Amino acid sequence: MSRLFYAINTHLRRDLSAYCRTALLPLRALSCTSQKLVENGESTTVLGKRWKDTAETVIIGGGCVGVSIAYHLAKAGQNDVVLLEKSELTAGSTWHAAGLTTYYHPGINLKKVHYHSIKLYESLEAETGQAVGFHQPGSIRIASTPVRVDELKYQMTRTHWHPTPQWLITPEKIQELFPLLNMDKVLAGLYNPGDGHIDPYSLTMALAAGARMYGAQIYNPALVSGLTPTRDGKWDVQTPHGTIRANRIVNATGFWAREVGQLIGFEHPTIPIHHQYVVTATVPEVKALKTELPVIRDLEGSYYLRQERDGLLFGPYEKEDKMVLQDSWVRDGVPPGFGKELFESDLDRIMEHVEMAMEMVPVLKNADIINVVSGPITYTPDLLPMVGPHQAARNYWTAIGFGYGVIHAGGIGKFLSDWIITGEPPFDLIECDPNRYGKWTTVPYMCAKARESYGFNNVVGHPKEERFAGRPTQRTSGVYELLKGKASMGFHAGWEQPHWFYKSGDEVGYKPNFRRTNWFGPVGRECKLVMEKVGVIDLTPFGKFIVKGKDSQKLLDRLFANTMPKLGLTNISHMLTPTGRVYAEVTITQHAPGEFLLITGSGSELHDLRWIEREAAEGPYDVDISNVTDDIGVLGVAGPKTRDVLQKLTQEDMSDSGFKFLHCKPITLAGIDLRAIRISYTGELGWELYIPQKDMATVYQAIMEAGQDMGIDNFGTYAMSSLRLEKGFRGWGAEMNCDTNPLEAGLDYFIKLNKTADFIGKAALQEIKAKGLKRKLSYITMDTDNVDPEGNETVWLNGKVVGNTTSGAYSYTTQQSLAFAYLPVELCSVGQRVEVELLGKKYPAMVVQEPLVLTEPTRTRLQKKAKSSP
Repeated sequence: MSRLFYAINTHLRRDLSAYCRTALLPLRALSCTSQKLVENGESTTVLGKRWKDTAETVIIGGGCVGVSIAYHLAKAGQNDVVLLEKSELTAGSTWHAAGLTTYYHPGINLKKVHYHSIKLYESLEAETGQAVGFHQPGSIRIASTPVRVDELKYQMTRTHWHPTPQWLITPEKIQELFPLLNMDKVLAGLYNPGDGHIDPYSLTMALAAGARMYGAQIYNPALVSGLTPTRDGKWDVQTPHGTIRANRIVNATGFWAREVGQLIGFEHPTIPIHHQYVVTATVPEVKALKTELPVIRDLEGSYYLRQERDGLLFGPYEKEDKMVLQDSWVRDGVPPGFGKELFESDLDRIMEHVEMAMEMVPVLKNADIINVVSGPITYTPDLLPMVGPHQAARNYWTAIGFGYGVIHAGGIGKFLSDWIITGEPPFDLIECDPNRYGKWTTVPYMCAKARESYGFNNVVGHPKEERFAGRPTQRTSGVYELLKGKASMGFHAGWEQPHWFYKSGDEVGYKPNFRRTNWFGPVGRECKLVMEKVGVIDLTPFGKFIVKGKDSQKLLDRLFANTMPKLGLTNISHMLTPTGRVYAEVTITQHAPGEFLLITGSGSELHDLRWIEREAAEGPYDVDISNVTDDIGVLGVAGPKTRDVLQKLTQEDMSDSGFKFLHCKPITLAGIDLRAIRISYTGELGWELYIPQKDMATVYQAIMEAGQDMGIDNFGTYAMSSLRLEKGFRGWGAEMNCDTNPLEAGLDYFIKLNKTADFIGKAALQEIKAKGLKRKLSYITMDTDNVDPEGNETVWLNGKVVGNTTSGAYSYTTQQSLAFAYLPVELCSVGQRVEVELLGKKYPAMVVQEPLVLTEPTRTRLQKKAKSSP
């Protein structure tokens, strides 16, 4: 038996307490200062300093994230910042964290967060005079299977257009950087120089010193006992020392986030997870090294390992069936006084990972263990934090749910500080929006997803990834039961939505791959269906709002850059940020005088609603805004035979002249009253039918029966994506978001700079237009083999990075790959040749005239024009 096994099986088992591990104290320079409450004449001094009765921003929580927000706000010039910590700074998850820092992240804009964090940590000691204990030996993600090599190549092509330093390296280079590895199974590595680890306690104290240096006040111990909103959107923050009137509050309380949220009626979907890591004594082979070892992440072994002084620190991510949730804290709350305590370790859970680590790093076999740490870290259902302002509570912000708070702290502090001060996010980070969750996010769902996410930490991250724990939620459409056995389902904001449908002979189920896989052929079949016959798609996940009242049009004219549609008409409109970037794309219909139906994407439902509600409250406007997303089902019906199918079921005239493009009418279809909008969401003749959920199955079955003789069938979102791309339709979140302005995205048609209303972002757009654009969205075709673009790939020209794709797919109509890409304006001319990197290979690409396939209304118009010509 190895010494490591012996230590685990004997010494550690008999001496692990459920509470504070004093053995860990040498790793962290812990301190605790006693403080007093003093009455001094007419002014009140609390905790040794003057108590503030008012503040611009109150941050609740003194971990590394909360203190970083205070630091960045104060440094940016907000001189009325208060941070309240219930016990000591770093109490919670911060003090016991392993402190890993990495440039790497698979998310596009979270790379920016990591980048800022590391750059800040490199300079923080010089700025504040406080040591931070930052080590930067680099890190290597190890691939020991061919699919892992594909994953590394996939991540490289999404990184070349970022400033993040990252390279794919050979086994020989890996051995050079980490000579203690067993190289038998190592195929490649992803190397990030500048990665490493930092002492979380020292980091937090340095950020706190900086916050104070720039004028922020930090009070501790200062428990928040109550939060009361005021009519003008401010907050009264109650503590044992007094009440602070704040213009805004930020919940940055880690595993206390649910309890703070409950003070105002929110049930934030966060849950503590037991995370364990092991620290060894001095390892002679490590001590003999002249340079510090890089951090390694063995993806198959599902652990990280780094040097800790002359020993090693090893931390596994256990499998879904073994890891432990502290779900009692969700039910009963965090135990009073819990802060710098730990859980009892359970080393049986990590033995599989220990064995794999000893195989990969053989010196571990003879290492003595001096500490095992098992502490709470906070997870959300999808492992991403909840960052930003919250819908349904004015001026309430969150910075919670950080499974990796140390590496996120610096960048998130800057991100939120910029947003708070300027009124808009500095870049798009909707994947971390707190409003991506809703009432459907129940405790059982949250627990199932958190368990899955922890177990998935090092699972291969494929394109179009699906995770199935906790599904379906209570949020299912009226046709879900009819479709669930016929399709591969995707998950969209709690909804189940068909991605593609099965036929006899198809390989069914979710089969992830970096190349074309089992869905490729069936999706082509569905595209052909829509182009030649008629297809039906479940579009229920759309977000749906009704805005009505005396000032409804006034509000919408302020919010949207397009003119508002007249009664019975529909248009596409965009909400912009003050600096002229695209915050949202919404379909707007005026279906009754002064009453508007707003339709947005499933992933931006509450994200968009919050923006609308904020403007309505600050106006003020006499309006009523209601979210009807869950009440109304949506069926899309598209294809050249659509009119004939629907005409069988209604007395309403469905002809071109009777029901024109972008018109809306209430109709009775198969005996059900609903609202129909003629809109070309796939580029083909189509209607969206807005149906009460209870009647959705009846309408669906009637449509399918009426279309049997015309070849009607189902189609899914994969086909819709291919069809919209070959028609040149932009997609929000890809071609346009808070990183882009509508002019460079080619949305000029929808932006009415000459409209009377002073819409948000109008002045900024006028300035952007006057100065001219530096880049534009281009439409490109590609010569590929069995892999297609999906977006965020690097675009090259003559060995240099010149841009990035935004979305891509295979065009089944023209039989080639295509994508949208942002390129410098000088490279946007039709015929310009570039290269697009996919899985480590550069494929020839060319800028072409858009679209590849004309939309049905355009084809019809050209055909009529040709017939009328002499």
